[in-house]
Amino acid sequence: MSLGLIVLVVLALVLVGVIPAWGHSRSWGYMPSGVVGLLVAILVVMQISGNF
Repeated sequence: MSLGLIVLVVLALVLVGVIPAWGHSRSWGYMPSGVVGLLVAILVVMQISGNF
Protein backbone atom coordinates (compact mmCIF):
# COMPACT_ATOMS: atom_id res chain seq x y z
CA MET A 1 0.00 0.00 0.00
CA SER A 2 1.51 3.31 -1.03
CA LEU A 3 1.73 6.40 1.12
CA GLY A 4 -0.43 8.34 -1.34
CA LEU A 5 -3.27 5.86 -0.97
CA ILE A 6 -3.08 6.01 2.82
CA VAL A 7 -3.17 9.82 2.76
CA LEU A 8 -6.12 9.72 0.35
CA VAL A 9 -8.08 7.37 2.61
CA VAL A 10 -7.38 9.51 5.68
CA LEU A 11 -8.47 12.68 3.87
CA ALA A 12 -11.64 10.96 2.67
CA LEU A 13 -12.47 10.06 6.28
CA VAL A 14 -11.76 13.65 7.35
CA LEU A 15 -14.07 14.86 4.58
CA VAL A 16 -16.89 12.72 5.96
CA GLY A 17 -16.20 14.10 9.45
CA VAL A 18 -16.49 17.76 8.46
CA ILE A 19 -19.75 17.51 6.51
CA PRO A 20 -22.04 20.20 8.00
CA ALA A 21 -24.84 17.70 8.65
CA TRP A 22 -23.08 16.35 11.76
CA GLY A 23 -23.84 18.01 15.08
CA HIS A 24 -20.25 18.91 15.99
CA SER A 25 -19.58 20.67 12.69
CA ARG A 26 -22.93 22.27 11.93
CA SER A 27 -21.78 25.80 12.84
CA TRP A 28 -18.62 25.59 10.70
CA GLY A 29 -20.44 26.02 7.39
CA TYR A 30 -19.13 24.59 4.14
CA MET A 31 -15.57 25.94 4.29
CA PRO A 32 -13.84 22.93 5.98
CA SER A 33 -15.54 20.35 3.76
CA GLY A 34 -14.76 22.42 0.68
CA VAL A 35 -11.07 22.68 1.55
CA VAL A 36 -10.76 18.98 2.37
CA GLY A 37 -12.72 18.09 -0.76
CA LEU A 38 -10.31 20.18 -2.83
CA LEU A 39 -7.34 18.42 -1.22
CA VAL A 40 -8.90 15.02 -1.96
CA ALA A 41 -9.51 16.01 -5.59
CA ILE A 42 -5.90 17.20 -5.98
CA LEU A 43 -4.55 14.00 -4.45
CA VAL A 44 -6.77 11.85 -6.69
CA VAL A 45 -5.44 13.62 -9.77
CA MET A 46 -1.86 13.26 -8.52
CA GLN A 47 -2.44 9.56 -7.74
CA ILE A 48 -3.88 8.91 -11.22
CA SER A 49 -1.07 10.77 -12.96
CA GLY A 50 1.56 8.90 -10.92
CA ASN A 51 3.11 11.94 -9.23
CA PHE A 52 2.30 10.80 -5.69
